[in-house]
Amino acid sequence: MIEAKVHGALRDFLRVSGGDRWPHHLTMARLVARALRLGRDALIQTGVFPNSSQRYALSYLMPILMSPTAVVLVASSQVRRQLQERDIPDLQGWLGSEKPILEGDRLDRDFDGLLLTSPEAWLRDRLGGGSDFRDGVPTLIDGADDWERWIQNSLTVAISPEDWFDWITASAQQSAKIRDVQLTLVQGSLARPDNPYQAHLIDQDDQAALSQLHPDAEMPPAWREFWESWRSHPGAVWAKLNRHQGQLWLYHSPVDISKILAPLWQRQPMVWVGGALDLDRDALAFRERLGLGEMTCVKFNPDRHHLHLYAPERLPLPNTPEYKAALLRELHELIRIGSSADTAAGLITIIVGDVPLRAIVAAQLAADFGSRVRVEQTDLAENGILISGWSFWRDHQGELPASKLLAIATLPFPSLEDPYVAAEVAHYKQHRQDWFRLYLLPTALRELQRAIAPLREVQGTVVLLDVRAIYRSYGKQFFAALSPYARVNSPEVGLFET
Repeated sequence: MIEAKVHGALRDFLRVSGGDRWPHHLTMARLVARALRLGRDALIQTGVFPNSSQRYALSYLMPILMSPTAVVLVASSQVRRQLQERDIPDLQGWLGSEKPILEGDRLDRDFDGLLLTSPEAWLRDRLGGGSDFRDGVPTLIDGADDWERWIQNSLTVAISPEDWFDWITASAQQSAKIRDVQLTLVQGSLARPDNPYQAHLIDQDDQAALSQLHPDAEMPPAWREFWESWRSHPGAVWAKLNRHQGQLWLYHSPVDISKILAPLWQRQPMVWVGGALDLDRDALAFRERLGLGEMTCVKFNPDRHHLHLYAPERLPLPNTPEYKAALLRELHELIRIGSSADTAAGLITIIVGDVPLRAIVAAQLAADFGSRVRVEQTDLAENGILISGWSFWRDHQGELPASKLLAIATLPFPSLEDPYVAAEVAHYKQHRQDWFRLYLLPTALRELQRAIAPLREVQGTVVLLDVRAIYRSYGKQFFAALSPYARVNSPEVGLFET
């Protein structure tokens, strides 16, 4: 069977190349080979991520290259570039394989090779009911950790200030009414307090005002798409306002995406590859949110790479007035110790999710430590201090120098000031479901596991400055997400030695 052939070929390749020591290569390769042979769905949590030095992609590429049928591989541009420039040539050279490799946004009927494509192209075709990718062709997703975000981006439709202008000027019958609705929404937005997202859900009154409009012959395409999405998939409608210019954007995105997505997965066998989708091997929360059915699920643990973990127990809670000063004192001490000549070289990264607090921390540390401090930049000195939010750290880890220390101000729960998050929570509440356990907590756990992955590779230090992880009942799940680690009780100089 192909599983045995793949096992032997990859074992020999790894033995000769000698460059990668990820311990799960052969197990994962057999799993993928079996999924391709049987046409069955599978979900694999690797414990590592695309920017890792561990080449887990070899484990799925070997069975794909040895498979006699076409395979579609959906991945980010970064991953596709890495596969094309390094991993695929290495394996094809070793195998002597001539399996065709293409990158594009459609799978031709007579093509039996490997097609690499973007999440945007694949989702556009599948969500639109298209046929650019043949049904029944095995499809592997590398980067499943980002999949929900990619889906949200694909399903979100937007109305720009220009789209408002186009409909107002084109409509023969509704011009005045459209202008009145726009003014109503602008005034409603101005009446709300500003927030870091500069956006908010529009309430029932504003949605009722929007509902007074109706499609007409002059409705521009952007408006028609918005209208069809809003009426077909009730969900979040939010407004974003430029307060200085009075310009208004509208957005709509479905919130119960599982019902939209479930039919998509029936059109082809799916293999999902992610770093850390869930603490649970079966990834139940992840699968429920994406409408995924039963499948073979495997989770590999990062059992060889321990972290140092410092989690002080006597800090104030993050929602108290005392927290800001206590956080700054703790960060000053950590930077002082980490800057000692006796410590190992490396970047100090501080993640502060709250935008106003991040600005305060950055200003204070810049005043004390000068040009070493940078806010969400990738051009950093080896001994630099990076102040970052969660999304910047997630998107740019691979471009940054290795961090010896990662300090986390607060746990990465999605912010209820984000209108999409607020809509998701409202949806769970409406259906009397546990929105914290089903949505906020799994999202935060995934974010944390991804954030610490670069530190695990260099056996660096993670500092957790949110005592909710210690004193709240859900805190043990965050420590499980950080595991394995060696916990230390004081920020001594030796803490930063590698």
